[in-house]
Amino acid sequence: MTTFVSADWIAERIENPEFLVIDTRYSMRHLMGHLKSAINVPPPKLRDSQGKLLSPEDFSQLFGDAGLGDGLTPVLYDGYDGRNSAMVAWVLEYLGRDDVHILDIVYDEWKSQGREVLYRPVPRTQSQFTPKVNPAVRASLDDVAKGEGLQLVDTRTVDEYNGQSEADDKPGHIPGAISVVWEEMVGEDGMLVCSEEKARRIFEAANIKPSDPVVTYCKIGARAAVGYLAFKRLGYDVRLFDGSYAEWEKSDLPVEL
Repeated sequence: MTTFVSADWIAERIENPEFLVIDTRYSMRHLMGHLKSAINVPPPKLRDSQGKLLSPEDFSQLFGDAGLGDGLTPVLYDGYDGRNSAMVAWVLEYLGRDDVHILDIVYDEWKSQGREVLYRPVPRTQSQFTPKVNPAVRASLDDVAKGEGLQLVDTRTVDEYNGQSEADDKPGHIPGAISVVWEEMVGEDGMLVCSEEKARRIFEAANIKPSDPVVTYCKIGARAAVGYLAFKRLGYDVRLFDGSYAEWEKSDLPVEL
């Protein structure tokens, strides 16, 4: 389970060797300044050259090289919209970690509060990261195609959902999917994500029932991860289809407009 934590919570632990602070922004942003003691794991490192999610063995190498040992607690933070931290958090949950934390404000808000930042790389300590795959948080193409009892939530833009995006080879959406745009779940005034109360209203308005399982998807998974965490916070039984629409449109399966 991923938990959102305050700046004060992180400030109290930022030098504690039992915690590892992970900057999930892109590498260039990290080099322009980051939280004290933070190492960098940007989302592109989560996938192979074909765009597929890394294997558990490759993830073990990635996070082990980053210094995330089995005995350390990961604390993530992000830039302006939460996609990066949400995706890294979901990956860590998929790999069996139930101790993931995310800073509930964006990096610029941390800086604006006068909190300490660094402008130089932080040395990494090679560690042992042992994946314990949790299939309950991941949905496959076959799972979505069967669709038995699933509430499928499309977190892309309305234009993408309605088949008005030129970026899609097969414009439209997965049949039966409900549109809940990911940006509705992004926070305001320096907060990373919206409140639980707002998320609950969004899901109720979309007629998404807490009693039935949910699968989120987008184009390649990151926006769907924002939705995944929003549903998870409210206690929904939710999975993420990380192949998302990019995998669906390459199949022979139908789409809706």
